[in-house]
Amino acid sequence: MRLICRVPVSRGRRSAARLLAVLLLTGTAACSTPAPQGSEDGQAPAGKASSRRQLAAAAKKWGLERPPLAAPPPPKEKLRPQTPESLDRGPDLIPVFARVPTTDKVVFLTVDDGAAKDHSFLEMVRELKVPMSAFLTDESAASDYGYFRDLHALGVPVQNHTLTHPQMTTLTADEQYDEVCGQQDVLEEEIGVRPWLFRPPFGDYDEDTLIVAEECGARAAPLWTEEAFPDRMEYGSDDAKFHPGDIILSHFNGPHTWGAPITEMLRLVLREVTAQGYALARLEDYV
Repeated sequence: MRLICRVPVSRGRRSAARLLAVLLLTGTAACSTPAPQGSEDGQAPAGKASSRRQLAAAAKKWGLERPPLAAPPPPKEKLRPQTPESLDRGPDLIPVFARVPTTDKVVFLTVDDGAAKDHSFLEMVRELKVPMSAFLTDESAASDYGYFRDLHALGVPVQNHTLTHPQMTTLTADEQYDEVCGQQDVLEEEIGVRPWLFRPPFGDYDEDTLIVAEECGARAAPLWTEEAFPDRMEYGSDDAKFHPGDIILSHFNGPHTWGAPITEMLRLVLREVTAQGYALARLEDYV
């Protein structure tokens, strides 16, 4: 096998050649064998094949006919969603959006509130490497923030969905401030992060909501295009299909609310997304 020996080249080619001869004779040349062609950082391609086999096995375990598709690399620079004219808001406020401006065949799963804390869901997210974002309401999540710390440790960002899930437009500006900033403080203490995305409960907001959210540290307010349940996907478009950059809403619910575990919701989402040739991506990687 050909050896690659590293020698200084700043002395010129003849000097470098003489130096190499000396180093080889004395056994002090820094030589190495090249990595196999097609590998990354010396890792054989077999590693990727093994990862694909593991993902296929996980898909079979969780009742999926096909493994989820892998998302393309996220953009090098974050995208800047614009508030659609159909969404009422004042000037110079944080953007409110239901779709990310990308042409990538990706959609984004977001899960709200925090009532059901199903550990099988954590296992499913981990084994299938599911990118998603959690928008937590303290009133629902507070009984076990350890569950959401475990979810966060899997790479799931935790964002703000208020303390008590009120209809924001029925509150004064000060009351809205308490709801948003109060949850910022709770999540910073419990999860160790201060969120920078805020989702208003019911998708209902006014100008005060957005002013308060920005004061509390939010840079954007994502809504949603589709909503996922264990037995169906409710589409926001007339063609009942995904479009690049769509945001899917679901909830940390379970048998008490749905009559089915949250893993059924995730299975349906993965089937629908994959069948339409899309991949799930992480919202925070794009905006």
